[in-house]
Amino acid sequence: MSIQQRRERERAERERLIVTAARDLAEAEGWDAVTTRRLAAEIEYSQPVLYSHFKGKGAIMAAVAVQGCADLAVELRAARTAAKGTREALAAVGRAYADFARRRPALYDAMFTLATDLPFATSEAPAPLKEAFGELLAVVEPITADGEDTALLTETYWAGLHGLVTLMRSGRLPKRAHEERLALLIGHFAAGGE
Repeated sequence: MSIQQRRERERAERERLIVTAARDLAEAEGWDAVTTRRLAAEIEYSQPVLYSHFKGKGAIMAAVAVQGCADLAVELRAARTAAKGTREALAAVGRAYADFARRRPALYDAMFTLATDLPFATSEAPAPLKEAFGELLAVVEPITADGEDTALLTETYWAGLHGLVTLMRSGRLPKRAHEERLALLIGHFAAGGE
């Protein structure tokens, strides 16, 4: 292995360490606790080393969000492929999405609630963002009526899921009726589906 290859590998390992530390710290204490000073102490590198990898907290949070989308895509794919039929797949993916948000609230916030400069819904979007959206698209596509825009219908389904999750997490909707609300959303989306 050349010196250049070793340096590149070490740089990639430091970036993974920074992203993992930020994610863990945010999950344990919230995003307000994630500062470059705190991360530098957590990973035992100086702040200048941290800044040599990321411009600041926003860039670190964006990297966490990309990693989170990769994780979400894996979970949605597993739910979708295990389901039998259109309606069951839509329901399984909806439940998997809501469960992910419940289990990983700080990660979910980085992905879909807090401001980042990630280019969602563009050709420049990182592959993990496209993959996560692609899993939603895969369950919405079979229920798309002739003449409807599948991507817009998928965005609407996603917005419904996100709204349910966000309103429940903030206490504006009681948790006790979450499954009923999810079933209503899925039922209306999959009306006439198998």
